Amino acid sequence: MTYDEFLILIRKNNFPDPILVEQPANSRLDAHSHPFEVKALVIEGSIQIEIDGVKSIYHKGDIFQLLLDQTHKESYGSSGVKYYASRKITQ
Repeated sequence: MTYDEFLILIRKNNFPDPILVEQPANSRLDAHSHPFEVKALVIEGSIQIEIDGVKSIYHKGDIFQLLLDQTHKESYGSSGVKYYASRKITQ
Protein backbone atom coordinates (compact mmCIF):
# COMPACT_ATOMS: atom_id res chain seq x y z
CA MET A 1 0.00 0.00 0.00
CA THR A 2 1.21 3.50 -0.74
CA TYR A 3 1.16 6.40 1.70
CA ASP A 4 -1.63 8.12 -0.26
CA GLU A 5 -3.74 4.95 -0.18
CA PHE A 6 -3.08 4.68 3.56
CA LEU A 7 -4.28 8.26 4.11
CA ILE A 8 -7.51 7.51 2.26
CA LEU A 9 -8.04 4.38 4.36
CA ILE A 10 -7.47 6.00 7.74
CA ARG A 11 -9.54 9.10 6.92
CA LYS A 12 -12.39 6.87 5.74
CA ASN A 13 -12.25 5.19 9.16
CA ASN A 14 -12.09 8.50 11.09
CA PHE A 15 -8.46 8.13 12.16
CA PRO A 16 -6.29 11.26 12.53
CA ASP A 17 -3.29 12.02 10.33
CA PRO A 18 -0.40 9.67 11.12
CA ILE A 19 2.91 10.31 12.82
CA LEU A 20 6.26 8.80 11.85
CA VAL A 21 7.56 6.18 14.31
CA GLU A 22 11.11 4.80 14.19
CA GLN A 23 12.49 1.87 16.19
CA PRO A 24 16.13 0.74 16.27
CA ALA A 25 17.47 -2.48 14.77
CA ASN A 26 17.19 -5.72 16.72
CA SER A 27 15.28 -4.19 19.61
CA ARG A 28 11.92 -5.05 21.14
CA LEU A 29 9.15 -4.03 23.47
CA ASP A 30 7.79 -6.58 25.91
CA ALA A 31 4.07 -7.05 26.53
CA HIS A 32 2.23 -3.74 26.66
CA SER A 33 -0.93 -2.04 25.42
CA HIS A 34 -1.98 1.42 24.29
CA PRO A 35 -4.95 3.58 25.33
CA PHE A 36 -5.83 4.05 21.65
CA GLU A 37 -6.47 2.07 18.46
CA VAL A 38 -3.65 1.98 15.89
CA LYS A 39 -3.51 1.62 12.12
CA ALA A 40 0.03 1.74 10.77
CA LEU A 41 1.83 1.55 7.42
CA VAL A 42 5.38 0.13 7.39
CA ILE A 43 7.66 2.19 5.13
CA GLU A 44 11.11 0.70 5.96
CA GLY A 45 12.45 -2.39 7.69
CA SER A 46 10.22 -4.85 9.49
CA ILE A 47 8.23 -5.29 12.67
CA GLN A 48 7.01 -8.49 14.30
CA ILE A 49 3.91 -8.19 16.45
CA GLU A 50 2.82 -10.97 18.78
CA ILE A 51 -0.78 -11.08 20.00
CA ASP A 52 -2.04 -13.99 22.11
CA GLY A 53 0.98 -16.08 21.09
CA VAL A 54 0.46 -15.47 17.36
CA LYS A 55 3.39 -13.74 15.63
CA SER A 56 2.96 -11.70 12.45
CA ILE A 57 5.73 -9.96 10.52
CA TYR A 58 5.10 -6.77 8.56
CA HIS A 59 7.36 -5.29 5.86
CA LYS A 60 7.38 -2.22 3.63
CA GLY A 61 3.89 -1.59 2.26
CA ASP A 62 2.13 -3.72 4.88
CA ILE A 63 -0.48 -2.37 7.27
CA PHE A 64 -0.99 -3.54 10.83
CA GLN A 65 -3.71 -2.71 13.30
CA LEU A 66 -3.92 -2.86 17.07
CA LEU A 67 -7.15 -2.54 18.99
CA LEU A 68 -7.69 -0.28 21.98
CA ASP A 69 -5.84 -1.73 25.01
CA GLN A 70 -4.78 -4.85 23.05
CA THR A 71 -1.82 -6.48 24.78
CA HIS A 72 1.00 -7.25 22.37
CA LYS A 73 4.77 -7.60 21.99
CA GLU A 74 6.89 -5.93 19.30
CA SER A 75 10.30 -6.75 17.86
CA TYR A 76 12.19 -5.05 15.04
CA GLY A 77 14.35 -6.50 12.28
CA SER A 78 18.03 -6.08 11.51
CA SER A 79 17.32 -2.73 9.82
CA GLY A 80 14.93 -1.50 12.50
CA VAL A 81 11.57 -0.19 11.34
CA LYS A 82 9.90 3.03 10.26
CA TYR A 83 6.15 3.28 10.03
CA TYR A 84 3.37 5.83 9.91
CA ALA A 85 0.97 5.30 12.80
CA SER A 86 -2.47 6.79 13.17
CA ARG A 87 -3.76 6.64 16.71
CA LYS A 88 -7.49 6.94 17.36
CA ILE A 89 -8.67 7.55 20.88
CA THR A 90 -12.17 6.16 21.32
CA GLN A 91 -14.50 6.85 24.17
